[in-house]
Amino acid sequence: MTTTSPTRTTEGGVRASHRIRANLPQMSSVMVKIAELLLEHPTAPLELSITELAERAGTSAATVTRFCRLIGYSGYVQFRVGVASDVGRGDAHESWRADIGREFDPDDSPRDVLGTLLNSHMHSLQSTADRIDLDAVAALARRMSVCSHLDIYGIGGSAGMAAEMQSRLYRIGINAHCWGEVHGGLTSAAILDEGAMALGISNTGRTEETIQMLSQAKSSGAFTIALTNDADSPLAELADVTVITAAPELYLQPDDLSAKHSQLFVLDLLYLLVAQLDFTEIATRLAASAMAVSEHRRPAHPVRGPRRATQTQPIAGSTAHV
Repeated sequence: MTTTSPTRTTEGGVRASHRIRANLPQMSSVMVKIAELLLEHPTAPLELSITELAERAGTSAATVTRFCRLIGYSGYVQFRVGVASDVGRGDAHESWRADIGREFDPDDSPRDVLGTLLNSHMHSLQSTADRIDLDAVAALARRMSVCSHLDIYGIGGSAGMAAEMQSRLYRIGINAHCWGEVHGGLTSAAILDEGAMALGISNTGRTEETIQMLSQAKSSGAFTIALTNDADSPLAELADVTVITAAPELYLQPDDLSAKHSQLFVLDLLYLLVAQLDFTEIATRLAASAMAVSEHRRPAHPVRGPRRATQTQPIAGSTAHV
């Protein structure tokens, strides 16, 4: 009967730190750097993306993936789940803090949660407003108002931001298109030209698909913009112009919706500045689009008093419609 080491059989049951120590003799010098980092900071995978962890260890994301497989996980996501389980088994409160944030406590009252959350969102918006370069955003608005084509790229939660911006700009006459899927986005980016613009939205600035789409747009000659909270991210370094939003720290991304509110705040500002440039024409377009969908909206009813229960009798010779 052959036995298999518990560190390599399943993705559950054995603590990640034990797996790392058990497999140290089999690791290359680069993997040992990852192991040392994780043994010193066991919860790092809960706070860092695979790219960020690789940078901290001085290696590549591909090496991190091979490391995860060596210690018995099929990939980085499964490794993070294993670490989260370890934390949960060790200390439920620490698990909460790792996943939700240290500003929130599982024993907080609803009013406490509301107050902390409100402060988080207000701080996020104010911090974003404080760091905005209004001259740069106004220049982007002017350029956007006359561009031949605008691509907006976003994956996951940022795809919702991209779709919202595209819808609003399209209604005021901007030839805008949004892409939340990389194949379609790359196809569109490949046929842009020097009269076009491309906007990549990524809170971390490290979403690979968004980087690829914006990179292709730039190679095609389009003027590129990044909307991110990290000025040193690959997306920011790639773009011709970067607009920075606040990076909330109360709880972990991507769960923090205040990060998305900061994105919407900047996009709303950009939209309004575009709309101001030809207000009369744009007001006409908005009125026309509102009229086009008006039949699909229920009219507002005046406030009435309590209804009396009555029984309506159909008029003789007529048909009652319900």
